Amino acid sequence: MINGLICDYTGSKVSKGGDEKMKMLHIAAYTLLWVGGVNLGLSAFGFDVVNLVLGGLGLVQVFNILVGVSAVYSVATHMGDCKVCGKQ
Repeated sequence: MINGLICDYTGSKVSKGGDEKMKMLHIAAYTLLWVGGVNLGLSAFGFDVVNLVLGGLGLVQVFNILVGVSAVYSVATHMGDCKVCGKQ
């Protein structure tokens, strides 16, 4: 916290209210993209970690849908989040 305000990873100041939920959504989407990307890379070498962890529960397809939704969300909100692309 800096001067009573929350500072997100892009360095911009956000309020303590509703923006905190959006920050958590952004972090969740970013985390899903990382895990999905690493899993996709490992699957090229024959290691499907998500299937090992979630396969017995039948949640692999749900995970893949969440990764896809996260990708769409990240693309749609990228201009507002990126320091470089958001500059005019």
